[in-house]
Amino acid sequence: MGSVLAASSLPPPSGIAGTGSGLVSVPPGFSMPPVSGFTPVQEKKGGETEEKLPNPGTFEECHRKCKEVFPVQMEGVKLTVNKGLSNHFQVSGNHVARSVFKEFRVIFCVLFDSRRRSQLTQAFPVMVGDMDNSGSLNAQVIHQLASRLRSKVAFQTQQSKFMNWQADVEYRGDDFTAAVTLGNPDVLVGSGILVSHYLQSVTPSLALGGELVYHRRPGEEGAVLSLAGKYTAANWIGTVTVGQAGAHATYYHKANDQLQVGVEFEASTRMQDTSVSFGYQLDLPKANLLFKGSVDSNWIVSAALEKKLVPLPLTLAMGAFLNHKKNKFQCGFGLTIG
Repeated sequence: MGSVLAASSLPPPSGIAGTGSGLVSVPPGFSMPPVSGFTPVQEKKGGETEEKLPNPGTFEECHRKCKEVFPVQMEGVKLTVNKGLSNHFQVSGNHVARSVFKEFRVIFCVLFDSRRRSQLTQAFPVMVGDMDNSGSLNAQVIHQLASRLRSKVAFQTQQSKFMNWQADVEYRGDDFTAAVTLGNPDVLVGSGILVSHYLQSVTPSLALGGELVYHRRPGEEGAVLSLAGKYTAANWIGTVTVGQAGAHATYYHKANDQLQVGVEFEASTRMQDTSVSFGYQLDLPKANLLFKGSVDSNWIVSAALEKKLVPLPLTLAMGAFLNHKKNKFQCGFGLTIG
């Protein structure tokens, strides 16, 4: 959990990659249960119906809508096979070859969910993990403790050596969201990282909040505070995060059902660097085609194409990445079965 700004100013201990959404990402092809959503509640006051403020979502999701427009970099050849063994159990196998087949990886992923239906109509708990042929393991367990309280535990090993772990607790009120993350705590050494988030709806369209990152390890201790604002309109979203580490602003606009665009601005005080990126997503449902493209101020151009080969259970993906300054080019090809 947390923003890029806090991570860039305060390097986390013991290999934690920032304070992002988690140590473990969802393997391709798996459908994780959606984050709990609470619709505005209506109350009657004096014979009139009054609409309460909506839940603003989580702090870490503030910039997510814009980032989803940008293509994901691909390299080498990847083959993914997904298989649902039952309503609760799914498996996936990934075969990855990079750098002209100099690197070959086999990843086995498992997703298990116990269908405990609640008023939110979601599936909890969820256990998801992946392991490659070198013995590296990523795993996480997500559980809805109550209708408004959710927890997550994630851990990571590398070549049979324990690396990272973190625990999250998130509470969603009618018009606010609060979360706490504890990463790699070590009582004996006195190290660890603690992240707290709070996001509050001020109006039906405007949400304000903040993030506090506290980091400690032998000989080093510090904290970073970031403030955020998010404005949601009918077809666009604007978000700004400002803190000691710099600024991060995104703008997402949905032009129509086929076209979505996004603009991202990042400035880091520690790196003394700024960048602006523009991305777009073109969705053609009738052609089963999805295209994403982006260009930034560093003259990096990237594109990704995804094509579903109906009626076959196949999805073809292609991507290219070109860095003009470094004269570097990468491309990738992927095929998903199931």
